[in-house]
Parts: sequence; C-alpha cells; structure tokens
Amino acid sequence: MEFSASQIAALLNGTIEGDENTVVSNLSKIEEGKPGTLSFLANPQYAPYIYDTNASIVIVNEAFQLEKPVKTSCTLIRVKDAYAGFTKLLELYNQMRSNKVGIEQPSFISPNAHMGEDCYIGAFVYIGHHSKIGKNVKIYPNSVIGDNCEIGDNTVIYAGVKVYADCKIGNNCTIHAGVVIGSDGFGFIPNSENNYHKIPQIGNVVIEDNVEVGANTAIDRATIGSTVIRKGVKLDNLIQIAHNVEIGENTVIASQTGVAGSTKIGKNCMIAGQVGIIGHLKIGDGSKIAAQSGIGNNVEEGGLMQGSPAFHVGDYKRSYVLFKNLPKLQEQVRNLEKQIKLSKTL
Repeated sequence: MEFSASQIAALLNGTIEGDENTVVSNLSKIEEGKPGTLSFLANPQYAPYIYDTNASIVIVNEAFQLEKPVKTSCTLIRVKDAYAGFTKLLELYNQMRSNKVGIEQPSFISPNAHMGEDCYIGAFVYIGHHSKIGKNVKIYPNSVIGDNCEIGDNTVIYAGVKVYADCKIGNNCTIHAGVVIGSDGFGFIPNSENNYHKIPQIGNVVIEDNVEVGANTAIDRATIGSTVIRKGVKLDNLIQIAHNVEIGENTVIASQTGVAGSTKIGKNCMIAGQVGIIGHLKIGDGSKIAAQSGIGNNVEEGGLMQGSPAFHVGDYKRSYVLFKNLPKLQEQVRNLEKQIKLSKTL
C-alpha cells in the first residue's frame, strides 16, 4: 500500500519540506534508507545520516535545524514529536497489515459458542463450548480456546496460543505466539510413601484490559479463585506466573522472570529480566527490581532492589564495591600479619 507525503502530513498534522507528491510503500531506518521508504529522525546521534539517506520521506522534529541541504530526493515532514509521530504510523501500518476477517477452514467452533462481529479465526483453531468471543477479535492458526472462556473486544491472539477452560481475557489485549494461559499451578503434597500427590487446580486466570503477554509466557490457573493480571500490564517473553499471583495495574516485567505462587505485585512496578520472586510475598506499588535479583522478602512501596538475595540498591552498590575489593583487602591483611610477626621477632 502506498502513501504520499501529503497524506502522511495530514495524519500527523505536520508540515512538508519538499515534494508533497512523494510516495512511499515501506519503512526503513534512516541509516539504511532506500528509495520508496519512510524513516524518521528523533535521536540527535543519528542526525548526520539525514544528509545522505536514500529514504524518500523522513519525519523530523519541528525544532530540528539542518546544517546543510538534504538530498533533493528526500522530503521532510516536520512534526512536534518525530518519535511519537512515527509510532502512530507504525500502529496504523500494523492495523492495516493484520486487518483479517472471516473463518478459515479447517477449524472448530462449538455450536453454543458466541462469536462477535468482524472476527478472524485462523485455520486449525478450536473454540470450546459456551465460550464468548468479542467483536473484532483475531485468533491466529493453531490456537485453542477452551470451554467457558471469554475473550474481549479487539483482542489479538497469535498462533499456537492455548487458553484453558474458564479463563477470561479482556478488551484490547495482545497474546503472542506460544503463550499458555490457565495451565495447572504447581501444587503437590508429599504422601507417606514420599511420593507427590497432585492438588487439583480448579481456579482460573483473569486478564484485564490492555494487557500484552509475550511469546512462550505461561500463566498458571489458581488453585482456588483467580490468578489476576490487572489492566495495562506488559509481560515479556518467557515469563512464569504461578497460581494465585496478582499483578497490579501498569506493571511491566521483563523476560525470564519467575513469580511463585500467591505473591501480590503492586501497580506501576518495573521488574527486570531473570528476576526470581518467591511465593506469598507482597511487592509494593511503584517498586523497581534490577535484573537477576532474588526476592525473598516483602518489598515496600517504591522500593529499589538489587542482588540475590536482594536488598536496597544503594546498599547493594556499596556492598559490591567492598566485595570486588576483597582480594586486595585480603592481601593487605596478610601483609599486616607479616609485619606484626616481624616486629615481634625484633
């Protein structure tokens, strides 16, 4: 699909410097610009590329000052915020690219499932009994929606997602490929023979509106009640959320983090990659946890944690300075011991 500079400027409320009839049909980085592509300049470090880029249209900030003319083949569109403007175009491009509707075959939709308008159901999708699918939902091939599930309006479920029975996903969510929602929580008790007896997991998972779940993440169903992902949460790839966990609004969690059962994470938290959080803890609102930290105790509201076991980031950094100097300190102690022994012999 092609767009002209005048159409793009109208969408972004921008002003054109160059040929308003310039047409683009693809996107590119400014340093890799090719004819017929659209790019942007927001980071000053990339400013030198604008004079040599072969991109046909470049979005720039209104305040950006040229040091010399750009190529005559390059048209500029000035907007208040080039990064935000380019992001808006990416969103529109993605919407058009994924604007699929209809039901592909073979697929199975239970006769008593409810389907909203303008849905896309890919090949080999299974939708179970009494499930409710909202309007404009897109479910890509090889996905399974179990019995009694609810999927809200405008939610996208990519290929190979498995949603177990009784789980609920809200409006405007994005569930990436390979995600498993509602698998059994890790509940076992040892018996007299030292074998492990499974505890039935009869709860569900509730995902509220505007949540994004990265590829191959697993969210376990509750033993009783619900594992809850509140609105606006963003989960990266390869994350494990255990049974009865609750994650507060607008919290973000990076890849390979694991959260053990019944832990409650507050809203507006930031948890970096490869963090381990044990069960039955409370992580306060607005907390930040550095990568590879091990959380074994409650975290107060606004806490900044690092290390394994983790403690306050300021204390961690001061402790780390001492830790990395331990070999030098040991050598100094040995030298002092030698001097003391020598002084005693004199």
